Amino acid sequence: MFDSFNAAAATPPGLQLDLLLPLLLSWWIAWGDIKTRRVPNYLTLAGALAGLGFQLGYHGWPGLKEGGLGLVLGLGLLMPFYLLGGLGAGDVKALAAMGAWLGPWRTLILFAYMGLAGGLLALGVLWWRGLLGAKLRQAWTFLVNRLLLRHAQAATRTSPSPQVPGLPYGVALALGMAVLWWRAP
Repeated sequence: MFDSFNAAAATPPGLQLDLLLPLLLSWWIAWGDIKTRRVPNYLTLAGALAGLGFQLGYHGWPGLKEGGLGLVLGLGLLMPFYLLGGLGAGDVKALAAMGAWLGPWRTLILFAYMGLAGGLLALGVLWWRGLLGAKLRQAWTFLVNRLLLRHAQAATRTSPSPQVPGLPYGVALALGMAVLWWRAP
């Protein structure tokens, strides 16, 4: 009775110790993404293999299956954004590596948290660069043209806006992982 009480008292509520290594991995990914604007393959591959190894060692064969499902789900969730040019391949592989650690349910939750964090980061970066108003007007114009004209061909083409440097999405991954670590189900 006292052992379970002491174990519960040693861990603050909401903190999941099995998420500590994935949290540290996400910080490493974010740091590298900020520094080089790339997520290296060695980090995502090693992270995925370590996650699958953790799942196998901690939960056995069912854990390995859960890790594999999380890895595939992580790839699948971000692949459409990569194919549309919104994210880099390293970002997709990073979520897949996290999925190997987390399994499918927590990967889905991480995806939601990192989407919220990425949206807030994007708004903050646009505001910092003084581009928020222009981008909101551009989005509003696109939406109105799309709704009223129903065809992109019928809308008058405007000159493309200058390319804005991308957001290191590894930061959104790390922020989402931090929220997951704190509020894990």
